[in-house]
Amino acid sequence: MSVFEASDIVEFAIRIEENGANFYRFAVQIAKDESTKKLFEQLADAEVHHKKTFEKIFAAMDKVAPPESYDGEYAAYLHNYVDNAIIFKKEALDQELTKVKDTPSALDFALRREMDSILYYHEIKRLVPANEYGTVDKIIDEERRHVAMLSAMKQKYAG
Repeated sequence: MSVFEASDIVEFAIRIEENGANFYRFAVQIAKDESTKKLFEQLADAEVHHKKTFEKIFAAMDKVAPPESYDGEYAAYLHNYVDNAIIFKKEALDQELTKVKDTPSALDFALRREMDSILYYHEIKRLVPANEYGTVDKIIDEERRHVAMLSAMKQKYAG
């Protein structure tokens, strides 16, 4: 028996997209050239769009919430779980972010997170209602485009 409901897993995806948008906003601040700033801004906007998509999926799902000691306890737990155990593990993220001081390191960091997200979304696809598979596939495709965009920008800095 799973500890989490399918809706919990989708809520994790919402948190992942929030964290991604926050990172890209940070990356805009350290990017030196306008084309990279524009790319990071575009990616932040895309993450916000993905978050809204997952929120729609989440809202339509049957949810079974465990008993709470106080309102919002379970949601706080899920957010903490995502921050510390899935893709954006807090300690690892904090350690990695200390190394993000310029555009190339921001691009490397972003590429790793996008690839992690793609893998995660492939896994959650099995847990969402069948009528949402296409929606998750679209997000996976968009994340792949993000990888391609980031890779192209990284090539600019490799030479």
